[in-house]
Amino acid sequence: MFHVCQYRPLRLITQTSVSSVYLKLMLSRPVAFAQIWKSWFSSHSLVGSKNIILMGPPGAGKTTVGRIVGQKLDCPVIDIDDDVLETTWNMSVSEKLQDVGNEQFLEEEGKALLKFSASGSVISLTGSNPMHSAGMQHMKKNGIVVYLDVPTTVIMSRLKSMKVDRIVGQSPGISLKDILQFRKQFYKRWYDIRVLCGGDNTAEVVAEKVLDAVKRYQNSELETFISTRSSSSERSMEKTSHKYFSDIVVEGLAPDGGLFVPERGLPKFTAGEWQSLIEATYIERAQVILEGCIHPADIPASKLAEIIGTAYGENFSCSKIAPVRHLAGNQFLLELFHGPTASFKDFALQMVPHIFAYCIPRSCNYLVLVATSGDTGSAVLDGFSRLHDTDKQRIAVMNFFPEDGVSQIQKSQMIGCQKENAWSVGVKSDFDFCQTAIKQIFTNSDYTGFLTVEYGTALAAANSINWARLLPQIVYHASAYLDLVHQDIIPFGSPVDVCIPTGNFGNILAALYAKMMGIPIRKCICASNENNVLTDFIRTGVYDLRGRKLIPTFSPAVDILKSSNLERYLHLIANEDGQLVTQLYNQLEKQGHFQLQKDLLEKLQQDVVAGWCSEEECLAAIHSVYSTTGYILDTHTAVAKVVADRLQDRTCPIIISSTAHYSKFAPAILRALRIAEIKQNPLSQLHLLSSYSPLPPVHWGLLETLKKKGNEDHQVCAADMSMLMSCIETLIQNHFM
Repeated sequence: MFHVCQYRPLRLITQTSVSSVYLKLMLSRPVAFAQIWKSWFSSHSLVGSKNIILMGPPGAGKTTVGRIVGQKLDCPVIDIDDDVLETTWNMSVSEKLQDVGNEQFLEEEGKALLKFSASGSVISLTGSNPMHSAGMQHMKKNGIVVYLDVPTTVIMSRLKSMKVDRIVGQSPGISLKDILQFRKQFYKRWYDIRVLCGGDNTAEVVAEKVLDAVKRYQNSELETFISTRSSSSERSMEKTSHKYFSDIVVEGLAPDGGLFVPERGLPKFTAGEWQSLIEATYIERAQVILEGCIHPADIPASKLAEIIGTAYGENFSCSKIAPVRHLAGNQFLLELFHGPTASFKDFALQMVPHIFAYCIPRSCNYLVLVATSGDTGSAVLDGFSRLHDTDKQRIAVMNFFPEDGVSQIQKSQMIGCQKENAWSVGVKSDFDFCQTAIKQIFTNSDYTGFLTVEYGTALAAANSINWARLLPQIVYHASAYLDLVHQDIIPFGSPVDVCIPTGNFGNILAALYAKMMGIPIRKCICASNENNVLTDFIRTGVYDLRGRKLIPTFSPAVDILKSSNLERYLHLIANEDGQLVTQLYNQLEKQGHFQLQKDLLEKLQQDVVAGWCSEEECLAAIHSVYSTTGYILDTHTAVAKVVADRLQDRTCPIIISSTAHYSKFAPAILRALRIAEIKQNPLSQLHLLSSYSPLPPVHWGLLETLKKKGNEDHQVCAADMSMLMSCIETLIQNHFM
């Protein structure tokens, strides 16, 4: 048996030692004793009595990296292959494998792990250790498992150069590559921390990454969130009340009316780290990117993987989740409509409900409020209705939408998505009223306090004002770029432009965040419809709502005048000057306008350009693209296509975000395609479109939702705050009481 246990600060090695040298030094050389004492303090300052356990495929460099990490921490280094298995078996690992075969080898290897114990050490596992469940559970009890994630192509090349032609599990008809892919599921099951290792990373570089990752793992207090409206002096006074990811997911809106942003910004990936994701699936890319944005103290990697798998595993009709399709010339479409409710909102809202359910305390019920200009509502309702039954009992959602400001199919979809914990309320006003009303409700401490005391219910937000809504959107912008590299359209490092139809600035902000994290996006093009307040602002620096009235258009999801997420971007380019942001938005609230100072406008225009599209141009673009390619754009994507045609300089590819499926806007599409529009119900309109064998086909989820009967009813409310509050109380009483 191999055993290292700690009774006092000095580790005692009993029975079989890592190497007999350790025991001899401890017994006969006081200097060595002092070195080990020093070792204890240096390693324990980082991980305490826990071990750093390096895990990864054969050829990942675990042994070499482990030695370097151990040297830097001045602590013992244990290689399971050399110091445990071969010592226990009295034969080489390869001889043992040849002697007993694959299955028995894994069992013998696992038994050796179960008899092993150590503390304050750096341990390098074998490539097959993670395939033995009991052995790994034993190791994790006193260790931080670090996964050295090396691309399979790199591992294959290394093993070839090392002349390794067989590993555990390999047999005739099963290739080395197949085995490496098969093992990934076991690595992903056990790790606490992932370290991306590009093919050009030296062992020294990887060791530094390991140490940085362990430091991050041990220091969750470094990843806090602040309000866009808090000043530096206020933040220094608030150090005792840090806000973490799990806090701000639940709270949604900051108490001062601002939006939460990470105090230290988002992580920046190296070019090599991004390149290691080129061969990865969408789900794998999402896992890596979100691990960098969400501290494991808030959501452990294993739970995050479960959430991502649930969100994207079966709920999307396309296996690529967010495929990139060539449209024409240098234009590519990022198709974001393959989720259950046919819009880009599904990417966040299939995930956020599960994140929310994990983060909230169990002692309170929660009512999630959301305002929608069209697509968010059905996505929120669908996402929260997919929670486990126990979670649905304590989490409900209420969706407010402009009764006459969404398409008929969008309305039918929102009504059809109502479930026992998910309800829609039509408001006799526009989206801006709905969004402003929710913000006012959240900042009304008397009312929220009343709900908590009277009904034991707290409020939360699911709009893009909630930080958790933005993170999944960063993933698909990054993934689109990696897909172009994977398809050999561009080499990594070559720039692309992106063009995004937006009204609330959330989707384009996610692209800007992807750029900050290292994706080579050159320009973000903001595409507006006739409600072009954002375009005017980006061009002039003047945000002016005076005299503006919302214009209902064929692209209702961007029929927005008050752009919430713009506040986060202004806070970013103003170097986190919360006082300035507060001043600007107070002026907007009181006077209906504000003007950005010249230097900030120039900074903004380095990243963002903008244009807008008329209703006639929108319909003409749909007709033109269909006539030349057979592909049907939805109305929002058509807005982006018009603006992209106008503003791109054709020196690099441009990725146009296709934010919704055309099925949601059948009357406008029928009109654009010059098909005689007949007054039929939404389901009949979709059948009519389907008869033209369009590309892509009519959306499956919409057809299923519209076929449902018995969900035609919904509540309609006047544009009055007291009426909205009454609706909220009624739902709470019906669902929670």
